[in-house]
Amino acid sequence: MQQTTDGRKTRWAAHRSQRRVELIAAAIHAILQYGPEVDMEQVARVAGVTKPVLYRYFADKSQLWGAVGEHVAQIVVEAVGPAISRVREERALIAATIDAYLGTIEAQPQLYRFLMQQQGIPGVQHSIAGSAQTVAAGLARVIGDRLRAMGLDAGPAEPWAVGMVGMVQAVGDWWMRHGQPMSREALTEYLTTLLWQGIAGVRAAADVPGGLAARI
Repeated sequence: MQQTTDGRKTRWAAHRSQRRVELIAAAIHAILQYGPEVDMEQVARVAGVTKPVLYRYFADKSQLWGAVGEHVAQIVVEAVGPAISRVREERALIAATIDAYLGTIEAQPQLYRFLMQQQGIPGVQHSIAGSAQTVAAGLARVIGDRLRAMGLDAGPAEPWAVGMVGMVQAVGDWWMRHGQPMSREALTEYLTTLLWQGIAGVRAAADVPGGLAARI
């Protein structure tokens, strides 16, 4: 009897998890269809369920929006992560990271605007911050490897990575809020040029007495 009961619980948990995934997908479709001001009634309509059914799986609207935030944050990480890992030149690394992020938010402008409007919700804030930390950590590892390969102190890798991610996020927000006043390619080049000038200075600093090379 215990095994039967446990089996039922396992099946119910799997069903509930799958149903949540389906409802999150419906919420995303509703956002794309109705825009950033979408409400729970519209989500339920797209999902083909009633609002009470939604509330069986999500305690309130904030919980559903938080789940959407987690999903979108994962999309960003999956887009930017491979771009970071496959590049072997420093400038190309910066350009690939920036372009991957801008390309992701450009592809889903309604979804991006929705998340920006929901940043006051703890779950959404946590998801956005978590994705930024994940990307920065990956970037820091690669930058650190590059610095060590040049015989330099890898200490700056993490703050540089965090600063790069924060800057690109802020500029991406500006770009989207202003209706993308320039092409993604142009913005990527502008930001890459700005950030690269700082990192390129590392090579020069290596030859300066008391510079980065002296701090190993």
